[in-house]
This record gives sequence, C-alpha cells and structure tokens, in this order.
Amino acid sequence: MQNKTVSAVNIALTALFVAALVILIMTFSIGLPIYCRFFYYIQIKTLGMEEATGWSYDTIKAAYDDVLNYLTLPGFEFGTGELKWSESGMSHFADCKALFNLNLFGFIGAAVVALAIGLAARFKRITLCRPFGMNCAFLSGVIALALPVILALLVLIVGFDNAFVAFHSVFFPGKSNWVFDPYEDEIIRVMPEQFFLNCAILIAVSWIVISSAMIAVSAISARRKAKKSAE
Repeated sequence: MQNKTVSAVNIALTALFVAALVILIMTFSIGLPIYCRFFYYIQIKTLGMEEATGWSYDTIKAAYDDVLNYLTLPGFEFGTGELKWSESGMSHFADCKALFNLNLFGFIGAAVVALAIGLAARFKRITLCRPFGMNCAFLSGVIALALPVILALLVLIVGFDNAFVAFHSVFFPGKSNWVFDPYEDEIIRVMPEQFFLNCAILIAVSWIVISSAMIAVSAISARRKAKKSAE
C-alpha cells in the first residue's frame, strides 16, 4: 500500500514538474515582446510609422512607453503620451493588463514549482518518473514544441486576420472595445497589424527554440549516460 502511495505521489509530482516546465516556456516566450521594448522601438523605423502617421520617433516611442508602463509596472496611470485616447480604449488596455499580469504570475508560479520539485529530485527527496523512458525536460520540450506547431497550422488554415479576431473573441469574450477607432484612440495607428504579427513570430520562434534546445540537451545527455554505462 505504501509503495502504491509513493508511486502515486511521484507520478503527480512528475506531471506537475512537466506542466511547470511547459508553462515556463510558454510564459517566457509570451513575455518577450512585452518586456523587451526595443523589439517595438526598432519597428518604428522598419514599419515606417513616422511616415504613415506624421508623428516623430520620440512621440511614438513616448506613447508606447506610457502604455507599457501602465500594462507592466505598478502605480502607473493609463496614458498614451501626446496621442488621444478614449474610455473604451483604456478599458481594453485594462483587460490586457489583467492578462499580462496573469502571464507574469504564471511564469513566477511555474518557476517556483519547477525549482522546488527540481531541487527535491536533485537531493533525492523525491524520485521523478520517466514516462516512455523520457526524462521530464525531454517530455516538456516535446509537449511544448507540439503546441505552437498545432497553433501555426491553425493560423495558416484560417488566416492571420481570422486568427486575430478569434484570439480576441476567446480572451475578451462579449467585448468589442478591442476594435479601435484610430481617430479616438490614436495609439492603434502606431500598433499596426504587422507589429502584432511580428510579436507572434517572435513568440513562436522563442517557444520553438527553447523547446528544441530542451529536447536536444536531454537527448545528448541520455546518450552520454548510456554510452558511459556501456563502458
């Protein structure tokens, strides 16, 4: 009976560890275009925002910084620099702020769980299972890698515009405040569709690279251990 209990605990902790690693990959990748502001800054020039709007680089950058300060830092009121904004636009960014915080808390929570379980396994306090003969890092990489591939296929099938609408329908159910009037909420004029597509590409590339690296490192490590055992 005790062995069964221990096995059940090990299975549960292994599943939790794998889930935490997958969430870490996901939330880290999503956070990249949010917290790496230079990713936006370089697109002010490359996407021709100055020419398209008539505003200077500094005006566009200041507007973006105001929005990101509100979305990612505590104690900041909503603002868009010198650009006009509406109550409806502000309410959408308030919804975004909740999602950004959820992503941040998810990252922190997953990091704490993964670190705690990883240390416990390292110091032999628990024994992690090896489903299908794979270690947790390998399995997490495989699961995490499958998710953006499936998502990318769906986007290719339905098209980015439809996927963009579906995304907002899922994460902002029953709301239409994400449809901006560029004359009422001028910030949308410096957040063109191509920028959001580039954000999606950055997230996908980061997600795939990290997942693939985990798989590769785990496979190489397992091969070296097998070779060492055979000697």
